[in-house]
Amino acid sequence: MEFFRNRTRPLRPLRDAGPAPVLSLFAVRLAERLVPPLTALALAALVTEISPPVSAELFTAALVPILLLALVLLAGHLGESAAAPLEYLVKSRVDGAHRSRVARMAASAPGIAALESPEARKLLREVRADPDHGVETTPGDGAVAVLKWVCGLLGAVVTCAILLQYAWWAVPLILIPVIVNRTVRFRQSATAADHWRLAIKGETHADVWRNATVSPAEGKDVRVFGLTDWMVERMQGHIREANQPLWSHVTRVIRLQWLSAALMVAGLLPVYLLVTADAVGGAATVAVQTAVLAAGWSLFQSLGSALELHHMAGAAEVARSTDRLRQLLAGPEAADGTRPGLPAAVPERVRVIRFEGVRFAYPGTEREVLDGVDLEIRTDELLAVVGLNGAGKSTLIKLLSGLYRPTGGRITADGVDLAETDPEEWRARLSVIFQDSNRYELTARENVLLGAAAGTGGGSGAAEEADLRAAAVEAGFVPVLERLPDGWDTPLARSRTGGVDLSGGQWQQLMLARALYAVRRGANLIVADEPTAHLDVRTEFELFGRLAERRRDTGIVLISHRLSTVRRADRIVLLDGGRITESGTHEELMERGGVYARMFAVQAQRFRSGPGGETAESPDAAEREDRV
Repeated sequence: MEFFRNRTRPLRPLRDAGPAPVLSLFAVRLAERLVPPLTALALAALVTEISPPVSAELFTAALVPILLLALVLLAGHLGESAAAPLEYLVKSRVDGAHRSRVARMAASAPGIAALESPEARKLLREVRADPDHGVETTPGDGAVAVLKWVCGLLGAVVTCAILLQYAWWAVPLILIPVIVNRTVRFRQSATAADHWRLAIKGETHADVWRNATVSPAEGKDVRVFGLTDWMVERMQGHIREANQPLWSHVTRVIRLQWLSAALMVAGLLPVYLLVTADAVGGAATVAVQTAVLAAGWSLFQSLGSALELHHMAGAAEVARSTDRLRQLLAGPEAADGTRPGLPAAVPERVRVIRFEGVRFAYPGTEREVLDGVDLEIRTDELLAVVGLNGAGKSTLIKLLSGLYRPTGGRITADGVDLAETDPEEWRARLSVIFQDSNRYELTARENVLLGAAAGTGGGSGAAEEADLRAAAVEAGFVPVLERLPDGWDTPLARSRTGGVDLSGGQWQQLMLARALYAVRRGANLIVADEPTAHLDVRTEFELFGRLAERRRDTGIVLISHRLSTVRRADRIVLLDGGRITESGTHEELMERGGVYARMFAVQAQRFRSGPGGETAESPDAAEREDRV
């Protein structure tokens, strides 16, 4: 049963191709598989008609068998011609649907912890259905191969029926070596698929260097540091190490080709000798001999090629890996204490968010980044979170965004545990700017609209345009926009026609515009991790002032290393040692003389040009400008 289960499992994705292409391909491939046995019958009929004694009506008598043979051969040729485009259509639809499901599965996982695991990365590499190596197989390859195999079985049945006309024992005498041969080949293909799966880890490492050699981003380092030869050697080393078992297996398979030849000889030679002896002795006609010779050979061809068996084995492995990936992406989130049943509703306007004894350690590590954090976030204030590098500030943002679940404690929104809510519904309340935000190779307009992509219509509504413009003004992005060649429609990538790239500070202004656009489309809390690190001090100061003006309507959680900027926050909390150790206004924390006060004094000293002097970027200068 396992043998047939492995062979028929790749048939399931055929529903993605639609009934018409699948049925058409099935009919064409079935006709192709019936050509050998029908050819045998046609040859037998032809030989019967032209066998001695020869009469004057020979041509007339042979005309019908000749036409029959010609029709069979023509049908086979037409079927082969039609099969290629039909196969391409079926494979494209099956693989396209599979890739869409995998992408949706990965993107729909509630958090990113599972995606970061080595097992998930390996499985994603296995199931992506976008091969770059000859041994990789897609669900479309497997589905078409199984379809052809089924057609081959039907063709084999017809062939066996022809052989039965001669002698019943001819069928098992040929069929048993055929089955043994196909079983051996299928096991070889399954072993090759297993070796490829085990080689994925090394191939993934090789992909890092393979992609770096053609990436403009890494291209700067490659050229400046002269890394070309070193990178290629690393890539080749990973490829050799990962694929050595597979290459050794392929070598063994090539050396065992004599086994297939021996099985073919063992099945066909006795039958050929016996039927020839009968024809010579008069016990059988030449027509029967011809039919048996053609039918016996076609039986070996009817059950699929080695490549088809490889595709079936590989596709079955892809299906199993897809199931494992689905379980992996759903498993950790389902086992994190979330209560069964419908998720709790998130309030339309969240007022208070609380971290209650929150502890967190990244998967695969034992060190707790957060060690019992208690924090209250109100959506009518500007809250600043400060601390040294590695204190856990960015981790705090990821937990607030639901990208990870706490390993201890809980996070609530107006008393509702976020672990019991729909993550997508909760994230719709947030507008997040991550410290390592991605730069998408889209137009300026599309980059901003990503802030509320789920609620965006088509990009042409008057209200949407008004929100887009207002967000750009508030983020200070308008001067940048006016310098772009095509304004909002300028692609932000030099690799695209008419595209340009932005500076680090300009990208940060665009990301702020994206966050503010999301606020105008319904979010009521901005969460920003170092959103102005690449801006000059004056631009940052002005932008922070505009953000501060809207804090009564939209809560703001701001992480920044520039303490001169966060001093105007309603409340400042210091994250140190995985806990909130200080909380208060700038003045209160300075009076306390703790860690925050010492950090501020260090930064102030950095900006001073000499005794009693200060630069324009001094925190004190910023404070005086604020008072003015």
